[in-house]
Parts: sequence; C-alpha cells; structure tokens
Amino acid sequence: MSRPPPFPPIRPPFTAETAATKARMAEDAWNGRDPQRVALAYTPGSIWRNRAEFVEGREAIVAFLTRKWARELDYRLIKEVWAFTEARIAVRFAYEWRDDSNSWFRAYGNENWQFDEEGLMARRIASINDLPILESDRKFHWPQGSRPADHPGLSELGL
Repeated sequence: MSRPPPFPPIRPPFTAETAATKARMAEDAWNGRDPQRVALAYTPGSIWRNRAEFVEGREAIVAFLTRKWARELDYRLIKEVWAFTEARIAVRFAYEWRDDSNSWFRAYGNENWQFDEEGLMARRIASINDLPILESDRKFHWPQGSRPADHPGLSELGL
C-alpha cells in the first residue's frame, strides 16, 4: 500500500519519540481543519467512537469533521501522549471552541488509537467532556492552524 501524502510513514512499533511525533502530526492536522487531509491518516475502513457517535470509513470521517468544524468555531487543539505500546497510542487532549452565539467551551478528553502495519489509524475511541468557559479564561490564542512550537502544551498549562 502506498502512503497517502502528506503523512510521513511512521509505522509501529512505536517509541516514545515516534508516538509523540504521531500525536503532534494528528494535532497539527486537526488544527488545520481540513477534513479531507485529516481523513488520509486513517485506514479506508477506520472505525471511530466519538462521544456517542459511531463513524466508519474515510467518507464518514470527512462528513463528521465537516459537521464538527462548522459547529465548533475558532477551534484550537492540543494533544499529549499518555501511553503507548507496539501499535497503540493513548493521548489526552483539550481543545477550545466557541459556538455561533459566542459561548466558549473547553473540551477535555482521551483517545485510544490503534494503527495498522502502514501506520494508518484503524481505530479511534474518544471520550470527551465540554466545559463552558469565559472568553477571558481561554488559554489557546495562536492563529488558526498548527500550534506554534513555543506554545505550552497541556502539562505546562496545568491542564
């Protein structure tokens, strides 16, 4: 199977370094909010559980992300590796977003990822909780797109 661009071939088994790189690549892709690009990191038949929604396949992933980012405005995400094994990575994350009435939220969650031999994500299980916040309580202030290299991560922010 040839590797779809733009993702370099980071394949299992993972090390601490490759797991962290994989998590940062996912963070950067999701912060780019391009559902077509994000879907390339998943197998064609990837299975997701996102909150109470079940998604299967790249087309469904694109549809899901398109709906998500139409609703979650000014989305900014940070991921951090929690643990990893040979072909699995567990991350914790937080993201901030506002709705169309300018109410702000910070979502906290955990994801369990399982990869195929090519390094594509075959399974994603996400548990997420939203917390209403004041705009003045936001911690993620970088311009739309990838988090700058010098921006603190979750642990540094006390999240």
